[in-house]
Amino acid sequence: MSLSELRQKIDKLDAEILEKISQRAELAQKVGEVKKSLDGDKAIFYRPERERQVLERIKALNKGPLSNDEVAKLFREIMSACQALEQKLKIAYLGPEGTFTQAAAFKHFGSSALTVAKKGINEVFRAVE
Repeated sequence: MSLSELRQKIDKLDAEILEKISQRAELAQKVGEVKKSLDGDKAIFYRPERERQVLERIKALNKGPLSNDEVAKLFREIMSACQALEQKLKIAYLGPEGTFTQAAAFKHFGSSALTVAKKGINEVFRAVE
């Protein structure tokens, strides 16, 4: 296959992937609506156990050539963006901006999470409360 043909195939796959991600995002919005209708203001939007289930299932389905860690990173970002459609996560961390704690928050919650720097550990805990 020529380089041009390979690129055309990649472009076609990219369009299909985008369509599927958009479908996933629409479903995430509907999940958020159902949660709100069932629990109102007490709805819990972030479910770490559900996130873990999704990532474990994706890793089990992975046949390569990307590693399980790389696939998990991709899906974490997709889930972060979809989560933000339900309700943007607000994550307090020990600041200032640009520290390893902020990097850890993005690594765990994805780049769609809103991170808020706090000056002390006690402030982080108060923000979480």
